[in-house]
Amino acid sequence: MEKEKAKTLSIKAAVYACAGITFILILFMLGYILINGIPFLTAELFSPKYTSENCSVIPALVNTFVMTILALAISVPLGIGSAIYLVEYSGKGNQFVKIVRLTTETLTGIPSIIYGLFGMLLFVVFLGWGYSIMAGAATVAIMILPTIMRTTEQALMAVPDSFREGSFGLGAGKLRTVFKIIFPSSVPGILSGVILATGRVVGETAALIYTAGTVAQIPANVFGSGRTLAIHMYVLSSEGLHVNQAFATAVVLIVMVIGINAAASFVAKKIKK
Repeated sequence: MEKEKAKTLSIKAAVYACAGITFILILFMLGYILINGIPFLTAELFSPKYTSENCSVIPALVNTFVMTILALAISVPLGIGSAIYLVEYSGKGNQFVKIVRLTTETLTGIPSIIYGLFGMLLFVVFLGWGYSIMAGAATVAIMILPTIMRTTEQALMAVPDSFREGSFGLGAGKLRTVFKIIFPSSVPGILSGVILATGRVVGETAALIYTAGTVAQIPANVFGSGRTLAIHMYVLSSEGLHVNQAFATAVVLIVMVIGINAAASFVAKKIKK
């Protein structure tokens, strides 16, 4: 009895230690960025037009919003639709479903630079879109599609079978059961996957350098080249001339990600109620 109690306490202590180390590392990273970046959040940094003197983040901020919206508009319907088919419509033991699941799990772990090379060959060169916001959005949409599919699939499978059986028992059809009973119950889990995908789009650099380009301007349309906040920060830091502005850009990026996550969490809570 004493041995089991000591084992439980040691495991509990290890868990608390891991959580504490993680919290300290995150706090240190955020503190370091905020301390070095906040003093350089000047009015010039938010000028409407980028120049080599002001290093404005406004064009990159607009491009990031556009890139995120386009990528989610492509990947979310495809990912959710595919997950609904895999969970609700495909038969159990289907070999095709097993192959699809294995493929999506494999694609989740592929480095983003591989997606960038693929997007450059397909969208930039083969389709002739050139370095553009659209090429970058299509590339990152493919990149986040496995994440959305897997999280949606897990959210749908978490819904108890009693919900389905009760709906069928009341005379509802398959389509009505899926979209009136199962899907609304799994929305919070699905939104969690969308939040993860959004964070990856906002913070992506390698894939977008090969597809969207690094032009520091707001393009006239989605087939024009433009840099996102993450690329803007990378370019400023790699040049070595505007490191302080790079830290300020990192602060803007962090605030943007926190704002998106907070908004998505608020929507998820409202839907759940």
